[in-house]
Amino acid sequence: MNERGGTVSGRRNFVAVGDSFTEGLDDWRPDGTTRGWADRVAERLGAGRPNFRYANLAVRGKLLDQIVDDQLPVATALRPDLVAFCAGGNDIIRIACDTDSLARRFDDALASITATGAEVVIFTGFDLGRMHPLIRRLRGRVACFNELMRASAERHGSTVVDLWGMAPLADPRSWGPDRLHLTPEGHRRVALRVLETLGEPVDDDWRAPLPDTEPAPWRDRQWEDIRWMRDAVMPYVRGRCNGRRAGDGFLPKRPELLPLDGGPASGVTARRARQEHPAATL
Repeated sequence: MNERGGTVSGRRNFVAVGDSFTEGLDDWRPDGTTRGWADRVAERLGAGRPNFRYANLAVRGKLLDQIVDDQLPVATALRPDLVAFCAGGNDIIRIACDTDSLARRFDDALASITATGAEVVIFTGFDLGRMHPLIRRLRGRVACFNELMRASAERHGSTVVDLWGMAPLADPRSWGPDRLHLTPEGHRRVALRVLETLGEPVDDDWRAPLPDTEPAPWRDRQWEDIRWMRDAVMPYVRGRCNGRRAGDGFLPKRPELLPLDGGPASGVTARRARQEHPAATL
């Protein structure tokens, strides 16, 4: 139990902060808004808790320092029982990244959140060992940052959700067309993992292997790589060269602690994001 009653029964106010992973790309609702693992976790938590409220402050493309400056003060002011804090992914994928400096700033941020008495959950990065070589080159950087985050969590009494150890997410089929955002099935499995880590009841096993399929022919795989470079990598590079970030102009989808039936406050923004920025960053 934390200072605000952060037991299984006391998680009545849940705030999620982060980037597109927490915002929910590429898990789209029929109306074009994002769902994602955090919404799925909130739905399960809210099912057994009267007066449950949820806010999601995450915005795609945000770096750690932007999340700390823009989202953490809001999250702290909301005084939640439970905070999901995931940040650093967009820093990691940059051409240059000092993981030691990134980890120190992450530690400072984590210290400030845990000092509020909220129960805090953080996330490791994914295992990229089976991804395209362009993405796989980041694997060592991610592994290093993971260990530094684990040390921070131990210092500050936070809970770690181990995404690296989720074998189904190491399968490229768990990732969307841009290879940076999870499919709806990937988000569903992350939600199960989070709930399990929190000691909440779940009705399925995230460990279940993906169905066996015949590997695509070599030529088809090469064409898929070309399509990915054209539709995802090059737009990202052009955007960076032009000084544009994927999160520019976008607001959190649930900026206030509201009951789940209150719905996202910025659904129009989310729909526009899907249309205008199909190759968004993390």
